[in-house]
Amino acid sequence: MEWMLLPLKRYADFSGRSRRKEYWMFFLFQLLVNIAFFGLMIVVAMNGPDEIVSASDTIPKIDGTDHLIPLLVIMGLWGLFWLGVLIPNAAVIVRRFHDQNISGIVGILLYVGTLILTLPGIVILIFVCIDGQKGDNRYGKDPKMADNIGDVFR
Repeated sequence: MEWMLLPLKRYADFSGRSRRKEYWMFFLFQLLVNIAFFGLMIVVAMNGPDEIVSASDTIPKIDGTDHLIPLLVIMGLWGLFWLGVLIPNAAVIVRRFHDQNISGIVGILLYVGTLILTLPGIVILIFVCIDGQKGDNRYGKDPKMADNIGDVFR
């Protein structure tokens, strides 16, 4: 769980390096949250508000669309989650590029392009799967080398 939340702890830290494990565990965390939101939306859409909200009289009725209110609330929360992980996603992608000794600007440009098109996303997928540069580089220390064993294997 620590690896899943590490990019949130390093929210807007665009310096240094990140391992593949950090990226993919954060990806898994986001995938699980998105599946949960999607599942909740399906349950609300299929069952309606009567099963979800016990005090249906407190929901304002607008021309028979009162069943949409819980769905819109869930969609709004989902949108807030997406906005909340936008910067950590960009930061962890930049750090993955740094791990391969590539400028983070390339990662940011591809990330912004991914929000518009699909092709840059494929390029990012390739780069996040490639192992980082062994040893230290201009962006920082090798994240795979723990402090206690780093000197032994150099």
